[in-house]
Amino acid sequence: MTDLKTTDLTEAPAKISVTAAGALCWRVSQGRLELLLIHRPRYKDWSWPKGKLDSGETNPECAVREVEEEVGVRVKLGIPLPTIHYQVPSGLKEVLYWAAKLDKATPKPDGKEVDKVRWSTPEEAAELLSNPSDKEPLAALVKAYENGDLETYPFIVVRHAKAKPRSSWTRAEGERPLAATGLRQALAVCRLLASWQPKRVVSSPWLRCMQTITPYANSQKSKIRTVEAITEHSAHRNPQKARSAIEYLLDKRKSTAVCTHRPVLPQVIKVLRDRLPEELAEQLPSRDPYLKPGAMLVCQISVKNPNRIVSLEHFDAYDD
Repeated sequence: MTDLKTTDLTEAPAKISVTAAGALCWRVSQGRLELLLIHRPRYKDWSWPKGKLDSGETNPECAVREVEEEVGVRVKLGIPLPTIHYQVPSGLKEVLYWAAKLDKATPKPDGKEVDKVRWSTPEEAAELLSNPSDKEPLAALVKAYENGDLETYPFIVVRHAKAKPRSSWTRAEGERPLAATGLRQALAVCRLLASWQPKRVVSSPWLRCMQTITPYANSQKSKIRTVEAITEHSAHRNPQKARSAIEYLLDKRKSTAVCTHRPVLPQVIKVLRDRLPEELAEQLPSRDPYLKPGAMLVCQISVKNPNRIVSLEHFDAYDD
């Protein structure tokens, strides 16, 4: 099994002065793996596309934005790669990386921060990289490729955003809407999901779930498929039916985002635990509430080995 866990941040000094994110863009050309390197004239170095987070931006959003700004390509993130740490004048810098497959897109340098781009084999990249720590995510990517687990698709579980309190709601529970904070969280969920661009959008038909996932569905011009089995009431009456609904979605082998409720999450997590290797299963939330409102679990599933979930990430939502 490919070990795709990122660097243990407990091994690094606690004080991080700069956080950045980026991606190792890859393709297979004429049967060989190639990586996209960028040359930065300011530093006269070869590196991976990356950059510092903007205010209020999540790490995945930053990684996607930086690739687009530096080489003109909008990527979908794949497996997470090791986080690296190194010293800069302001202190300790951490850079989070993901793999990102490029098929037909033609990367072009922005002409400012980047003046040249180059497709290189892993061996060539290792020789050209100016920062020795940049070889760590490269090694993890190559290992995943050799194990047949580099090309993946996402399966993303979203807990609906913050809803109006139950205590102040007198109408049908399925009609309880998002609070004002929840509506803002739904927009943040939309931006974060766009980092992986899941094609299939699934939701409990209850209003607060639909309001959470609709901004993303609209942005992708996708229809929302509703599943009654993952509503609170249905999952309480028949937990097995809720689990079967999630298993069915996983078995469809398509990139998917599914939005459901806190009381349903234990059933979702049971299904994921059965499909995760032990070292990743241990990272699943184990206590109520499992996920905060608007938070998500991102699983990457191997295209070549579709019964294999090869990475697991947990992202909390924007909260004001």
